[in-house]
Formats: sequence, structure tokens, C-alpha cells
Amino acid sequence: MIKNYFKVAIRNLLKRKGYTAINILGLAIGIAICLLIILFLKSELNYDRNQEKGDRIYRMVVNRKYPGRSTSYSFIPQSYAAAVKQECPEVEEVVRLYNFNGGGSFQLTYGDKKFEEKRTFFVDSNFFRVFSSGILAGDVRTALMKPHAVVLTETTAKKYFGRVADAVGKILQPEGNNNPPLLVTAVCADWPGNSHFVFDLLLTTAGDPNFNSENFVNFAAHTYLLLNPNSSPQAVEKRFLPIIEKYAVGNIEKQFAMSYKQFKAGGNGYEYYLQPLHKIHLTSHLEGELLPNGSMQAVYIFGIVAFIILLLACVNFINLATARSTERAKEVGIRKTFGSEKKSLILQFLTESTLVSIISMILAAVFVFLLLPFFNQLSSKDLRIGELFSVQNIFLLLGFTLLVGLVAGIYPAFVLSSFRPIVVLKGNFKSGRYGRVLRNALVVFQFSISVILIICTIIVNSQMRFMTSEKLGFNKEHTIIIERTDLLGDQTRAFKNELLKMPGISHVSGGSSLPGIGNFFGVSWQKQGTSISLTGRGIITDDQYAATLGLELKEGRFFSKDFPTDSLAIVLNERAVFELGLEKPIGVRLTSPDEFYNGQDGSQLVYTVIGVIKDFHYQSLHNPISPLVFTNSSRFKDVMFMTAVQVKPSDFSASVKSIEHKWKDFVKDRPFQYAFLDKTVEAQYQSEAITRKVFSFFSSLAIFIACIGLLGLAAYATQQRVREISIRKVLGASSGTIVQMLSKDFLKLVFIAAFIAFPIAWYSMYRWLQDFAYRINIGWWVFAVAGLAAVVVAMLTISFQAIKAAVSNPVKSLRME
Repeated sequence: MIKNYFKVAIRNLLKRKGYTAINILGLAIGIAICLLIILFLKSELNYDRNQEKGDRIYRMVVNRKYPGRSTSYSFIPQSYAAAVKQECPEVEEVVRLYNFNGGGSFQLTYGDKKFEEKRTFFVDSNFFRVFSSGILAGDVRTALMKPHAVVLTETTAKKYFGRVADAVGKILQPEGNNNPPLLVTAVCADWPGNSHFVFDLLLTTAGDPNFNSENFVNFAAHTYLLLNPNSSPQAVEKRFLPIIEKYAVGNIEKQFAMSYKQFKAGGNGYEYYLQPLHKIHLTSHLEGELLPNGSMQAVYIFGIVAFIILLLACVNFINLATARSTERAKEVGIRKTFGSEKKSLILQFLTESTLVSIISMILAAVFVFLLLPFFNQLSSKDLRIGELFSVQNIFLLLGFTLLVGLVAGIYPAFVLSSFRPIVVLKGNFKSGRYGRVLRNALVVFQFSISVILIICTIIVNSQMRFMTSEKLGFNKEHTIIIERTDLLGDQTRAFKNELLKMPGISHVSGGSSLPGIGNFFGVSWQKQGTSISLTGRGIITDDQYAATLGLELKEGRFFSKDFPTDSLAIVLNERAVFELGLEKPIGVRLTSPDEFYNGQDGSQLVYTVIGVIKDFHYQSLHNPISPLVFTNSSRFKDVMFMTAVQVKPSDFSASVKSIEHKWKDFVKDRPFQYAFLDKTVEAQYQSEAITRKVFSFFSSLAIFIACIGLLGLAAYATQQRVREISIRKVLGASSGTIVQMLSKDFLKLVFIAAFIAFPIAWYSMYRWLQDFAYRINIGWWVFAVAGLAAVVVAMLTISFQAIKAAVSNPVKSLRME
């Protein structure tokens, strides 16, 4: 019996090849999108899941309270590790990880070979007791216990020595005159890419006094706690406040030159808490993250999109099946006349829908295979189709296929099997009111989703443009960042002068950081003679920094070579002026408790405010602008880690090549490495950029699926009104009148869909925008554009069937009727 059902189903599908092709294509695209999203979500949800003890590992982070604001950091003062281990019996191990590279490169030499490394961390000797990784060579227990030890990953070891077995015991020489050689003590397996941090080399903190000096104030270490089995993270968090009061108060009072009571009364404070390792990638967006994280919000959004797109594909199946209902009604009437039961007819139609679903699933797998390289590029992932076809997943896919077939076919099966044969065979069959209402509701649903997706796409793109636009307060265009210019040493000024002689160069400036890079270090300042203090961000720059980035002065001036006293001058941003309560900032004298700003003999230096820069977004727009203090690099002979070069756009490529040649003249043993400032700024929003691209891709396909559904309904409506159209044409109606008549009802549905979609889309995007401290306003034009786009798409889809009906021969149509 089942075999017969499939035979009849195949015949029916082959009989209507066009209808079958459209039906299978729509369903296949919907399933393919669903599978791609499942692969994407599986990747996002599996971050850090490879760790054997991952359910017991937590990262200790802090919410630092400042007067009138607060900022959360993913790294904390380094001395809390030992204090927490001492005071918390629930804690089995504490390991610290230091990211001193800050995105720059680190050079190692072996023999006559030189290697550039970016993913390098300093870690405590117990790193492999907390985090699990296969050790391919060496002893994991002692690998990081000896001073100056280094552990390489498998890929790095092969790059250096050709084989893993040849790595252990080798000596690597780091750059710099004072850096001791490093001993390779072990090789571990490559660290998985689906982790919130990834490394190629690990250097040990063992034996280095800098990592053991007392520090409960300055943030430096990413700190991870391994809790004992069945220990409560909440119990550990309750101990943090007593630990601050026991260990950190002395450091705080010394650093800020006030009592701890005064420190808290002024609106300052530290709130330490724990983050589960498995949740860091999707839920943590703190300052100092080791890699750009994903978004749990994006996971929810894409999960909903997958469900909606699959639902749209099933709706299409229903609409297209309904569009053929008149023809199938005659078939049902004849079969019922010859004794077919309703049950057997339902099974027949469900067999057809299941067969379509099976074919669609096979075609969807082909689409996924073809689209996956493009999708990986779009989402910055390395997804593989093989992940879908494990034994467990194959059974899930089979069940999924049957479910889709049943969901898509159940309504047509019951409706078509319920036709009365006498009415149908007499030619009096008409679609019922319930059927019309349902079909109209499905069109409203499809276009509501389409309008929502259009609105969301417009707003996401607008916010991305806003975050990377000229409204940032500085000029990021046509500017390159030369890395590791600290290697120039005493030749720094000569190198910059040589660049300025080039006709294609507008400005050159060195700085400790640049917007989008995130190396703005923490600083503390006090107004001389008062208790008014400021905690904010610091940057060291030369006199050309403001001109190179196009920063706007509010009052005063920036650093200048014409003023030798500028070595003890500082420039503030507007936020720093506000938090210091300065009505007339120019000439105000400030001091700092930070040793870095004091004399070599430890004496406290006094700095003078010479200018105020208008606030600019030197950090991500996720964060409010915080106080920023500029100090002059002339104290350091202008030797800075990075240099910004503004290049004239007319001869950009040639200028970059000239800069590279000049670099090789000054630094012969290091490659010329540079980045584009605008790309660096955009990299801060990698998660949003991926969401935007993937969302736009899926939205386009979802709208295409909705159009297929509308095409099916337009075909159905035209088929139902063939007699009416023919009579109207015989009585003199023009083709334009016919098109208008057929389009009017559909446009009503599109307008209803738009008004349903508008509030849903507004609320969804309003909530999404709350993640940004600075965001666009959702203007009325967004809804107007989305509504107009939906109308245009609907008209283009409908017009094909409407024009076809309008130009058909009425005599021929009436004869068929």
C-alpha cells in the first residue's frame, strides 16, 4: 500500500513539473537556511566546551565604579590571585594570563631564522592544571615551572623546527638586549579556535619578580579560578568584599592619597564577580577582552530567524498546494466516486508532501555544500558540512524531514480530502470562506516577517555606519598604522622627518595607542593642593597627534616643539575637565600618584594643563566616553609603540611602498607591518559586522521565499477568477483594469502586514540598540522605506500572474470553463 502511495505521488509530482519545481525549490532554500543557521549556532554555543574541567572554571572580573560612571574589565590586579587562593577553600587552582602584546608582534630568533608572533601570553606555571590540552612533547607537570620556559603549539613547533620531536630543549632568543633566551620545554596541541582566547606560544611567569610584586589597584591579569567539585561560585563571590578590605585597602589609600572611607564616599569602588568559562564568548563584552566575543542576542535572533524561515517555506507549500486545489478537487471527486476513503486520501497527500520534503532535504544538503564556503567567509567561521552528518545528526535530520513534510502537508491533506465529489464533479466547487481567511492570514504573516526583516536590516546597517562614520570625532580615512616603531629607538625623529619629506604624506605622529586599539592605560590625577581626583585613561603622544587624527581643540593648544616646557604639560578631553570640576582648566596644575609620571628619583612632578580636546570616541561606541589625559612623548625621545601616517589619497599605493622602503633603511631585521586605521576601528564591531552580514543574507533569502508564496497565491486567485476576468474582458475591460483589480486585494494584505510589522520591528531594534552607549534614533523614514519596499516586491511578484491573466484570450478561457 505504501509503495502504491509513493508511485501515485511521483506521478502527480511529475505531471505538474513547474509547480513541483517551485515547491521543492522554496522548501529546499528554507531547509538549507535552517541548516546553515544550525551550524552557525552550534559553533557559537560550543565555545570553550572542549575543556575537561570547563564546568568548574570561572573568570574573575571587576566592575570598577568611578564618580558618576562605571566600567567593567575582563582583567584585574594581579595580586588577587594569591589572595583568593589563600582565603577561599572552594578554590582548587588560580591561574593568571597576561596579554602584553596588545595586538603587536613579538619577534623570536632561532639560528638565522626570525619569526613574528602575535598570539603570545605569559601564564602561571599551573596553566595546564586548569586548562586541558594534549601535550605532544615534554612534561606537562613541569613545562612552565622553570624560569624563561616557553611552550609552543604543534603548528608553531613545526614552523620553527620542522618536527614536534625536535622542539623540546631548543633555545629561542627574544628581541631586545635585556631579554634572556627562552627554553622550549613542551609542545601542546593547537589550541581550538572556538575558545575565547587563542595562543601560539606560552611564556612562564615563574621566576619573574614583576609578576609577584604587590598590586591590588592596576589591572593587568586575566584571572581564572578552578573551583573544587560541587563548590558554589556564589559562595566564592561573597568572599571578595572581605578580601578587598583585608588585602587591597593599603594599596588603594597609597594610590589615591586618601582613606578608603573617603575613596568609597567619593563614588569609587570595586565589584568583583565570576563568569562561567562556557558563557564568556556569548555574554561577556568587557574592556580588555582577549578576542572579540559573540552575542547571545545574535544566537536568539538567528534561532528565531531559522524557525521563521522554515515556517515561511512550509507556508509556501500550503499556499502552492491550495493554488492547485481546483484541479486536485476533480481528482478527489473521481477517486471518492470509485470508493477511496478519506483516510487513504489523507495518507496519499501526506505521502506527497513527505516525498517533496525528502527531495527538498537532499537538495538543501547540496545548497549547504555549495553555500558553505561563502557563508564561512561571511561569518568568519570554519564550519564544515560533515558536522551535520554524524550518526546522531542523520537520525535527527530524518526526523526533521518527516516533521517538515507533515507540517507542510497536513492542512492541504485534510482540506483536499474533504471535498464533496458530487459538488466538484458538477463544476460547482468553490473555495470556502475559512480557506480564504487562512490564505490571506498566511500572506499577511509572510509579509509581516518580510517587513520586519527589511526594517531590522536597515537599522542594523545604519547603526554600523554610525559607529564607523566621521561622527567619531577624529579622522580615520587614509591613515595607516605602522607597528613596532619603538624599534626605531633614537632614530624615531629622523624616521618621521624622512616620511614628512615624501610628497604623498600629510602628517606623521607617534603614540602609545590609537583609536580602536584599546591600549589606553589607566591613570590617576589630582588637582594640586586639593583632594579632587580623577581616574581615567592615559595616552602618550607627540606634538602631531591631534593634527594627524583631526582632533578638535575646545580651548588652549596641543603640544608643540616650540615650547620646551611641554614635557611637563598635559591635555585633557572634555570629560576629564568635567570630572575634575574645572571651570577654567588652562593653567591648572595636576599631580599623579602613579610612579610612571614621577621623576626618576621618585619625586612627584607637577604637570600643567595647556589644552582641552573635544571628546572623541577613542574606544568602542559600546562604552561612554571616559576621561582621557594626553602626556608628551618628548620625555621619551618620541619613541612610541606605533606611528600613524596620514597618506594623501591621490597616490596611496605608491606612498605606502615608499614608507616600506624607508622602514627597511632604518630597521633592517624586522618586516614592515602596518594596518589601516579605518579597518582597526571597524574591527571593534566584529560581532555586529558578522551579525549584519549574516542577517542581511538570510533576510534576502527569506524575502525571496515569501515572494514564492505570494506568487503561488496570485496563481490561485487568478485561477479562481478566470471566468470573471474573461467576462470583464468581453465586456470591454482593459488589461490595466484587470491588473489593478487583481493587485488591489493583495496590496491590502501587504498594508495590513506592514502595520502589524512596524511595532514589532521597532521594539526589537530598540532593545538591540540599548547595547550601545551611542546609537542612532529610529526615524520614521525606516518604516516608510520598508513599507514601500514590501509594496514594490509584492507588485513585481503579483504582476507576473496578473498580466498573464489580463492578456489571455477570454474566448478560450470561457470555453474551458
